Amino acid sequence: RHTPTTSCQIKSPRSRSLRILVAVTTVLTYGTFDLFHVGHLRLLERLSERGDRLIVGVSTDNFNVSKGKQTVVPYADRAAIVGAIKGVDLVIPEENWEQKRQNIVEHDVDLFVMGDDWAGKFDDLQDLCTVEYLPRTVGVSTSSLKEILRVLDPAHIEEMQSALGVVSRLLDHYRDLT
Repeated sequence: RHTPTTSCQIKSPRSRSLRILVAVTTVLTYGTFDLFHVGHLRLLERLSERGDRLIVGVSTDNFNVSKGKQTVVPYADRAAIVGAIKGVDLVIPEENWEQKRQNIVEHDVDLFVMGDDWAGKFDDLQDLCTVEYLPRTVGVSTSSLKEILRVLDPAHIEEMQSALGVVSRLLDHYRDLT
């Protein structure tokens, strides 16, 4: 495996041009990044510190449907949000599970990183690059945000009102007994 390099030209004091090769470490990760939150931000910040170039694969809407997931925010918006984050150099669409090998080779990836909820799932990529799994940000996840938002659905609000009515009647009943 070769180390990707980039070159830059500098002028020497004697007006000679010197070419210097600099090693570049490329980091790659993938995610849905729906309902972008501080956990996503912290992950991307940590990953950008791990290398010189950060590539983020954002799952397309069709790929999420194939995984049985429904997103709130459409792919184009999620990709734009991720691409606007300082330290993210390139956003690519994640359209299937198989593309990871091709992306690693195509982009000269040195480090492939996912959250520790995926631990062991991508170890087969270790013949191409280093694979690591980072701990998730404690206390926040898209799933928990979706659960909170589910409560705001009109059908659930009616269910909550009905449940509160039952609790209120029970309290009145027990108050009358004392």
